[in-house]
Amino acid sequence: MTRSLLTLFFALCLAFPLVAAPASPNLQLSEPQRQWLEAHPQLRVGLVLQAPYAQLDRRLQQLSGANVELVKWLGAAMQVEWIWRTYDSVGELEQALRSGQIDLAPGLVQSPAGLRLWLYSDPYMRVSQLLVGEREGNASVDLEQLDASAPVAVRQPSPVGDYLRATYSNLQLLPVAGERQALRALLEGNVRFAVLDEAQLSRLSREQEFAGLAVVGDIGFPQLLRVASRRDWPELGSILDIALRSLPPKDLDQLHERWLQASYPRLGDSAGFWQNLSMLLGVLLVAAGAIITWLRRQRRSLERQLLEARHMMQIREAAEEALRLTQFSIDHSTLGVLWVNWDSHVRYANRAAELMLGHEPGALTDRPLADFQPGMDMDRWLNLWRRARNSDEGPQSFETRCRRADGSWLPADISLSFLRFGTSEYLVVFLADATERRKAREALEESEARLKGIASNVPGLVFRLERPQVGAQTSFAFIGEGSEAVVGYSASELLDTGRGIRGLVHPEDRDSYLVSQSAALEAERDWHWQGRILTRDGQVRWADIKASARIFDDGRAVWDGVVWDITENKQIELALADSRAQLRQLSAHLESVREEEKARIAREVHDELGQVLTVLKLETSMCELAYADLDTGLKERLESMKRLIAQLFQLVRDVATALRPPILDAGIASAIEWQARRFETRTHIPCLVEVPEYLPRLSDAKAVGLFRVLQEALTNVMRHAEAHTVAVRLSVEDGMLCLRISDDGRGFDAQESQRGGSFGLVGMRERVLMLGGNLKIESQPGEGTTLCVQVALDKEKAA
Repeated sequence: MTRSLLTLFFALCLAFPLVAAPASPNLQLSEPQRQWLEAHPQLRVGLVLQAPYAQLDRRLQQLSGANVELVKWLGAAMQVEWIWRTYDSVGELEQALRSGQIDLAPGLVQSPAGLRLWLYSDPYMRVSQLLVGEREGNASVDLEQLDASAPVAVRQPSPVGDYLRATYSNLQLLPVAGERQALRALLEGNVRFAVLDEAQLSRLSREQEFAGLAVVGDIGFPQLLRVASRRDWPELGSILDIALRSLPPKDLDQLHERWLQASYPRLGDSAGFWQNLSMLLGVLLVAAGAIITWLRRQRRSLERQLLEARHMMQIREAAEEALRLTQFSIDHSTLGVLWVNWDSHVRYANRAAELMLGHEPGALTDRPLADFQPGMDMDRWLNLWRRARNSDEGPQSFETRCRRADGSWLPADISLSFLRFGTSEYLVVFLADATERRKAREALEESEARLKGIASNVPGLVFRLERPQVGAQTSFAFIGEGSEAVVGYSASELLDTGRGIRGLVHPEDRDSYLVSQSAALEAERDWHWQGRILTRDGQVRWADIKASARIFDDGRAVWDGVVWDITENKQIELALADSRAQLRQLSAHLESVREEEKARIAREVHDELGQVLTVLKLETSMCELAYADLDTGLKERLESMKRLIAQLFQLVRDVATALRPPILDAGIASAIEWQARRFETRTHIPCLVEVPEYLPRLSDAKAVGLFRVLQEALTNVMRHAEAHTVAVRLSVEDGMLCLRISDDGRGFDAQESQRGGSFGLVGMRERVLMLGGNLKIESQPGEGTTLCVQVALDKEKAA
């Protein structure tokens, strides 16, 4: 039966056609190109999900389609691994390219706008735009001969619709939302023809609804598919061109026929055919299942009987083994066990009890407890017997001393438990050696005394904060005697009154203290806080609290720390911060005065020198009109003077612009675009600018500051970055004006640059701080640089 099922399975597998990929060609690559491929073993592919080019099976999480199959061929040829990324539109794909998430994308059509983003390969596939109509013979339709009586459905907006409208003015075009709507309009008789590309016709023609339609013409506007790659990786573009040229044209034609060529329903596409085949297979499977079920039931019945017999044998062997293990465990336990009768004589003693008391095996049996515990007379023993027999509180425990066989004394912990075994009653005595515990307790007491001595001599307030278990309240378990020297309160006052350390915190700093302490307790991490505290006499002191956390397996947590008096250091720190703030205000004032002076000089240079040069140019022109014809040499000198005056005009404009560009009066957005265009003209590096359409007006100081930061950043790009493109973006985010400048240059180590004292970066950071903003620099060697400046908008103007 199993062999028959396997035969049926292989027959079904052979019924489906196998699509083989072309043999991997040996690419003729140069050595640098091979090294580039070895350095990039994984590449990210961006796919726009559109059947039949690329489609995703959500249930199996598998990609298929013409573009997917082509990229797999290219991966085999280039010996690289693909990382697939899918997107719903070309816009999302281009946004992913801008954010650096993909390296190439197949199936794109070259466009002027796309040339700024992609490097396009040569076309690898031609997708025709077809004219579809009812099956009425094999005659093709000429678009030139159609008139308004033969309306044509076409998807709008689209390049195909624009082409038909511009090329065939005689057509009556009916815009529809998609290719399926166009074919349904054709079936409903609303139009005579429909225009759609070969790929979509291949997808839709498989449906029974559109089986009666046929291709009646080609509009002559093919769509050329290319593989697009990142512009900053020209090596990848050249390798893709070589890999595409290495693919045999026959394989590309087969790829076109398999995915894009229209097909029509066959016998296998009939639902009834597959339904009948499924019913036949179902009957065969049910019959096979019934036979297999009967055989399994017979086998299970036999196996169940055998397992029951084995189980009974295992239970008996386990019980015997458990009994042996129990006896062995009791005899070799580290805890001494004595079974004692009501008359205080030992009935049974394990080996551990004999070793603890120093007796030979069996020497304890039938001996009274008074031999090991002289204070255990009969009255006391009977009292313990009654209490153990009548008590519902569990075993009785106490600590005592037992006399060993050699006369020495053994510190021991005793636990008594009443036991009734059959008709006999016993008092089970559990004996534990307490020698090590007593030594540990004595060592702990000595350690605590030593800790208190050290804590009382530390020039600070030593404390311990404890939490008994997870979720419980914390409390101060210990405060050193040095508290009196720091805050004027003794340790007992702080502990007994519950004041603790939090009761000493200044009211204005209490919230920050509680937040800091709660965060450390919840995260079970070290605690650090600085703030003000009040001494007994009301004096305000600055304190620094540092405590290290210790977390135990049982959930208990301990924070050991010290409260240091940092009043003098804090006063010096505050005075230094105030001095820095005054210096920054002075620097901002000087920068403002400097910009105002630059603006005044620029106006004077432009107005005063401009007027003088204008008058000089008029005088020169008058002299030329009056005397140039009298002397040829004089005419040449006047022409030379006019050229010098024109150069002087340009020099005056350049000086005035350098001191203060007039474009700043039009707003920071216009000034940024103007500076970017000047940068492109001087360096021939593309500079992409993005500014908001409506921008709140900034104060003159902030506008000039941002403009100067942009100038310095673009100067650094020109001198050091070796970049191919630069992006400048101005945006408003959460009430802040953000200026972001990015390049794809060689980058640098931002932390090393800060430690090395780069005056350009220091100047930009100080200028931004004077504006009340912040500056962030993100850069790594070989990964470009991004500079982000955030400045708060003026409240009265942002409204």
